[in-house]
Amino acid sequence: MKIRKKTSLKSNAGKYNTDAGVHASDVAEPVSHYVSVPATAASRTLGIMGMAGRKEFEAVCNENDFIDIIRSGIPRRVMDTMMSVADISLTEMASIVHTSDRTLRRYGPGQKLSQEQSERMIELARLYTRGEEVFGTLIDFRQWMSTSLLPFGNKKPKEFLDTSLGIGMIMEELGRIQYGVFA
Repeated sequence: MKIRKKTSLKSNAGKYNTDAGVHASDVAEPVSHYVSVPATAASRTLGIMGMAGRKEFEAVCNENDFIDIIRSGIPRRVMDTMMSVADISLTEMASIVHTSDRTLRRYGPGQKLSQEQSERMIELARLYTRGEEVFGTLIDFRQWMSTSLLPFGNKKPKEFLDTSLGIGMIMEELGRIQYGVFA
């Protein structure tokens, strides 16, 4: 069934569209019931970090809103979630956030990470969100991250997670993969 013209239901109440064979009162349900609205990048990033649905993060609507979260620090439990999502050990994570694994072990689950550590967690979450989008599944993206690749000098992309520039290089490569530009 196809309605050819979008019109307000108030002005068409009781009218019959002979082209579509639909009575206006038959389509009183909102379009949102039939159209899936894709989640924003920010909401997908929150989801991968295990922060979706939490009251303290409900104000995040776009990428810019992460700045306030970085400044206030994110809880240590987010790091645990990211280690699980990214299949990264505590030792690897300590290298990524530029601290010792012993220091990370002492953090309680609710203890806030520093601004630098919080920023790195959000960068990782954005990267893994993008990787899942490009590869279709986190499993496939994690496998790619652990494979030695020519664009990275025959190193694993995972080896570049300790710098923002390295994460940016991986993001750029994901863009090339998505659009079929292999150079």
